[in-house]
Amino acid sequence: MARDTESIERDIERAREQLAATLDQLGERADPRKLAEQAQASVVATVTKPPVLAAAAGVVVIVALVVGSKIRGARREKQLIRAIAEGKISL
Repeated sequence: MARDTESIERDIERAREQLAATLDQLGERADPRKLAEQAQASVVATVTKPPVLAAAAGVVVIVALVVGSKIRGARREKQLIRAIAEGKISL
């Protein structure tokens, strides 16, 4: 059975419309701003979960303790050097 020209033209036009709609959808999905917004929303959703907040708080506490320890150690070292230089302590 041979198809008439009008039927073929309608099929081609329908295929073009479907292709245009598909390309529009792909364009929306691949929009850099939209992708960045989705990534940001995902990160915010993950970071605001209680286990993640607890882990972050733990890391902050550990970092604060390490930094504080380093500062105290440096102060002690300076005091010892000063005491040795002043002759208050001998080695």
